[in-house]
Amino acid sequence: MSDLLPRIPLASWIDQFLDWLITHFGSLFDGITALLEGIVDGIVNSLAFIPSIILAILFGLVAWWISNKKVALFSLIGFLIIDYLGYWSPMLQMLALVVTSVGISIVIGVPIGIWASQKESVSRIVTPILDFMQTMPAFVYLLPAIFFFNIGVVPGIVASVIFSMPPTIRLTSLGIRQVPEDLIEATEAFGSTTGQKLMKVQIPLAMPTIMAGINQSIMLALSMVVIASMVGAPGLGEEVYRAVTQLKTGVGVEAGLAIVIVAIILDRITQHAGKQKQGGSQS
Repeated sequence: MSDLLPRIPLASWIDQFLDWLITHFGSLFDGITALLEGIVDGIVNSLAFIPSIILAILFGLVAWWISNKKVALFSLIGFLIIDYLGYWSPMLQMLALVVTSVGISIVIGVPIGIWASQKESVSRIVTPILDFMQTMPAFVYLLPAIFFFNIGVVPGIVASVIFSMPPTIRLTSLGIRQVPEDLIEATEAFGSTTGQKLMKVQIPLAMPTIMAGINQSIMLALSMVVIASMVGAPGLGEEVYRAVTQLKTGVGVEAGLAIVIVAIILDRITQHAGKQKQGGSQS
């Protein structure tokens, strides 16, 4: 059958499209690269300016304020372990990459999720796109990212954003759609506009679900740090990748343990933040 039908030159079409984008929007991609590199460097330099012990204590206090004493104690001990293992600087670089990626995912994903919750036609368009984003192998995202932004931290951020954004969009839309109809009818009866209904009723009640989506986005962004290191993104992922290529099992376990500690801390903090939002909305 394949001999009778001509082969579809999809790969050639994609390459031609990428060449067209570079030719016409190369300066835009250069500007994005400079902006994202500046953001990451700013975060790293700001955190590195503070002594590691003081910063670990500050992280613990923030965890205590958002969650509870157990999470705060684990955060303090966890960050001190990372420091004494010698991975403090790579951890800050990884944290900057994750914060930047998740921040972009929130800024783009939450409005799209809100839009999809209000327009069924938008939801029908967005859903298959999200399915595509989540099922495409993460390595594939690195290829166009390298093509547009060269080697470095920016391709890792772009790939992390694409990979981690779907949960934020899905759960934002789901949370708003799950707001009870009787509450919506009550707000409409009092003459609330669409914006007032959205900002004062739907989003506050949907906030626990939205926070769950952000939590999943953080975990997915963390899972991309090792893959991003393959294109030059610095951080703990780079340490793991170097250990794999040099067959240094001990170093790989140390760096992997540091990633796990950061993941657990961020997971627990965002989970408790979602519970706080739920408690506040119910009160």
